[in-house]
Amino acid sequence: MQLVQLFRDQTVLARRPALPDAVAGLHYDSRRVQTGWAFFAIRGELADGNDFIAQARANGATLIVSDQASTEADIRVPNARVALAQAAANWFHRPAERMRLVGITGTNGKTTTAFLVESILRAAGVTTGLLGTIEYHIGDRVLPSPHTTPESYDLQALLAEMVEAGCGAAVMEVSSHALAMERVWSCPFEVGVFTNLTQDHLDFHGSMEKYLAAKHRLFTGLGAPPPPQAVVNADDPATAAMLADYHGAVRRFGFSPEAELRARQAEYLPVGSRFQLNGQEFATPLLGRVNVLNTLAALGVAQALGVDAGAQMRGMASLTRVPGRFERVFRGQPFIVAVDYAHTPDALAHLLALARELAPRPARVLAVFGCGGDRDRGKRPLMGRAAAQAADWVMVTSDNPRSEKPEAIIAEILAGAPKAMHDADRRAAIRLAIAEARPGDIVIIAGKGHEHYQIIGDQRLDFDDAAEAGAALVELGWKG
Repeated sequence: MQLVQLFRDQTVLARRPALPDAVAGLHYDSRRVQTGWAFFAIRGELADGNDFIAQARANGATLIVSDQASTEADIRVPNARVALAQAAANWFHRPAERMRLVGITGTNGKTTTAFLVESILRAAGVTTGLLGTIEYHIGDRVLPSPHTTPESYDLQALLAEMVEAGCGAAVMEVSSHALAMERVWSCPFEVGVFTNLTQDHLDFHGSMEKYLAAKHRLFTGLGAPPPPQAVVNADDPATAAMLADYHGAVRRFGFSPEAELRARQAEYLPVGSRFQLNGQEFATPLLGRVNVLNTLAALGVAQALGVDAGAQMRGMASLTRVPGRFERVFRGQPFIVAVDYAHTPDALAHLLALARELAPRPARVLAVFGCGGDRDRGKRPLMGRAAAQAADWVMVTSDNPRSEKPEAIIAEILAGAPKAMHDADRRAAIRLAIAEARPGDIVIIAGKGHEHYQIIGDQRLDFDDAAEAGAALVELGWKG
């Protein structure tokens, strides 16, 4: 591609003379650069691309792009991440502009809302792509998800594949990291969705104010106009700040009187949930109050996109489960075992409240959970407190301790749940909880959900909560 096309709509602060007229490719990973390619030296969380310019040159890079004046860059730009995102969009011929793009941000609920929107769009006959925490979808293809929101080059490549596959819409979970790190720069979202804001990722953002500011960027536009339509949680106190200076059409969902999509007469049953919306009854196989909110958000997106009511109903009904989101493990036992991704204080509190709805006393709610190492330490006692207040029996264990000692993480959690049991061996902790369960109880195994690994030190070990729970049940004689 000619440089004039690659750097279309970009600001260049300085450039060396006698640059090549065109490049044969581009990348941000020096190891993947090939002869004749451009290398964009971006800063990541753990490494700075400027430290790998020599490696990129050795691999054949003929153009180095950086925002650092002290480097051996050929082109200097104000922000290398923005430059990469814009160049990638240009390289792949702006695929985001050739689909209807839905962006979903918030602390909790992004994944389920995204799956619901995808299901509704497919029920309406739209070939759809999805990018999120669990997996990526390109039409009927399912790909692994290394990041909730991919790096900008990878994102544009995936969007281009979606266009090639005939996708008319793409649904994207947009993480706060992605918004802060310009990964979705130049993506013109047609609908922006805000689910909620509770404490998470403060190890990265530093404060709740900065965390909120990152989420807010979805509604201000990043290298593209703001989304003309917003679907937001009327029940969340951060919504007002999220809509600051926003001038598009707004649909609010929730239980609050000001919500245009207001759930009434909600019923939470062991087989799903149902509620009244504008005089019409809606039903979903998904469980609990939190999933009513997720469903309302998805219905708001469907309305914004003009999807007819029949497709909305069919799409909701056909989504019976989301991997790792209250995923039940059944081997014939007379109690419920469920695995869930809840890994924030708010998400854990809502999850255990759902469990209580399904298991009213004298049945018990038993909770197994931990907190990740090298992540926000401030939420650890809050997670403990949430479990102690909502569960009848609590087991604190490991959850991706990474470089930290599991016992040290557990000690910080126990500050909020001093009476909880604890075992740093997650496999043993799951077995103890299931052995403790009596008929009618609910065992909640929280924190990892769909993840199939445990990160201990620098090792990524195979570990699956659902598989471990199933094995524990079989060991106890339940094989149905």
